[in-house]
Order: sequence, then structure tokens, then C-alpha cells
Amino acid sequence: MKAEVRELRKRFGEIRLFPETLDDIWHLSHLVGPGDLVFATTFRSVEAATDKLRPEKVEKRPVRLGIRVEKVEFHQHTNRLRIGGVIESGVDVTAHHTLNVEPGFELSVIREWRPVDCERIQRAVDASAYGVVHVVSVEEGEAQVYRLRQFGPEWVTTVTAGSSKGAEAGTRSVLFEKTLDVLAAVTGPLVVAGPGFVKDEFVDYARAHVDDLAGRMVVVETRRIGRGAVQEVIGQGILERLLGDLHLAREVRLMDEVLLRIATEGAVAYGIGEVRKAIAYGAAETVLVSDTLLRDEEATAVIERAEHVNASVVVLSTEFEPGERLAALGGAAALLRYKIE
Repeated sequence: MKAEVRELRKRFGEIRLFPETLDDIWHLSHLVGPGDLVFATTFRSVEAATDKLRPEKVEKRPVRLGIRVEKVEFHQHTNRLRIGGVIESGVDVTAHHTLNVEPGFELSVIREWRPVDCERIQRAVDASAYGVVHVVSVEEGEAQVYRLRQFGPEWVTTVTAGSSKGAEAGTRSVLFEKTLDVLAAVTGPLVVAGPGFVKDEFVDYARAHVDDLAGRMVVVETRRIGRGAVQEVIGQGILERLLGDLHLAREVRLMDEVLLRIATEGAVAYGIGEVRKAIAYGAAETVLVSDTLLRDEEATAVIERAEHVNASVVVLSTEFEPGERLAALGGAAALLRYKIE
């Protein structure tokens, strides 16, 4: 993400945003919401001049529009964010229009920017300096490849060869070769994970056949395979060794701590009401909020109050397991300095 502050007074103002990746599009889905004013260059149907003997022609031309946002939809599989609303500036004022925002699309957003919003923008800007990390989970007869997005692990493909049990060495070589073919397009760091020795043999095979890729591999022992292995990789803090963006690893650790304290009746609160009470008592040290609540007025008030008393606020993605767990607890939780009744 690239960002440029055009004008900002007492948190209200205009910021130009330039999304570069699918991660950035996801961030925008939480930075733009109903009531915001968004300016962008888009295409709008304009009637062309014609004579009476021919039917009227309608063509689309690039125009600069200002749209008062009514609806925002994130389409992960099409790499697109749809922003719909009423035109307030430009042609066809009062008409409805939808912006299809993709990587490379520039837009300016005018709204009140909370500290949590500015932190999200900075996180997206910082992350743009890094390549995408991939995790390949390798077991007997199967390899699963995941891409680590900022909103969580994204499944890429599954490679299979032979039986999942008792595969011969020749069949294993076929699996390794097919997996390397899939990974040929990977340019960033690659984590090879899984239980047992198959993953180690895969790395040895890669070193013998593809030096460049092998040099970017990090081997991690996990108990689980597939998506579960990715979860363990993040929980072990491997991202901290690969990226400057520690948010995913932090989400896992914080949510694990929340669940541990709940199980042991420790210093924790969960649910909007209980978190609000903890903040009012000055007991909240770290407040966790589900990204689905960022547009909820009650949740927003809780976030602002937490920031006012200098509690740390962490937004968790519901596209990722820790965020799903938080949503199951009501979308909000707080790690406390001390227990409250």
C-alpha cells in the first residue's frame, strides 16, 4: 500500500490510498465504510451525440467522481473491492455508482481517521516492502501450498503422488518434483512444515535441484499438516524471522492467552459489555476486537475509550482462526492488568 495524507485536521481529512496487492484491498474494506466520501477516477456511461436516423449510442468515459459510500463488499476470489453509493461530485450527481477497486486503483478517502485506522494504514504500507511468504506442508504422498496474506492463510493448491501411506522412494521423488514445479513461481520466503522426516527429504531434494529456492527455505517441525501446520508455523513466531510485520503471529499469541486465562479464570474479559466495564475500571491492558465490529457504533465507542485510557487495541481478522475464535466470544476481549468482579 502507498498512502499520502492530503489534509488532516483533528483526525478529519483526506488520505490518498494506492492499493498494490490483495492484502491492501482487504485493508481498504475496513478503511472505507458507509458515510465516507470517496473520490476516484472511474468509467461512467455518457450519451454520445448522434443524428436522428441512428439509435443513440452510449459509451463509457473516464470521469472523476465523488461518492458518498453506502455499501462496501470485499471479493477475495476476484481481487476486487466494490464500493457503492450516491454521486455527490462529478457527472450525474444524485445517481448511484459502484467503484470496482483493484490493485493499482487510486482513490482518496475523506472521513474521520481513528488511531486504529492509521495503524492499519501504516501496517499495510510497511508490509509492501516484503514479498509474500508461502508455507508448504509436506507429508507422505501429499503437499499443500498456502500463501500467507495479512488477513490469514490462503490455500493455493494441493499436490499428490501415490498413496498417502507406504509410498516408495520413487513415488516420493515424483511428489517432490511436482511440488517444485508448483513453487517455481514463488519469489519470497518459503516455509516447509510438517511432522516427521518427509519435509526434510523434500528440502534435501530441493537443494539438489533448485539452489535458488532452497536458499529461501525455512524448515519447521509441526505436529499437524495442511492448514493446521500453517497455524503452528505462525504460532511459533516464524514470521518474526521472515517479516517485519508481526501482526499474524501476535494475533495467535494474544488469542491463545485469552483462551488460557478464560480456562484458568484469570484476568480476562470478553464480550462488548464486559470489555467496556474493564476499560471503565482502568483494568484493560490489551483490547482485542474483531474486524467485523469496526463499523459497529457500540464497538467503535469501546475502541475509542480504550485508546483514551492508553490500552493497546489489536484488530483481529475473521478470515483467520484467532479472529474466528474471538468472534465466537462476542467479537471483543481484553487482557487485564488485574481481575475484576
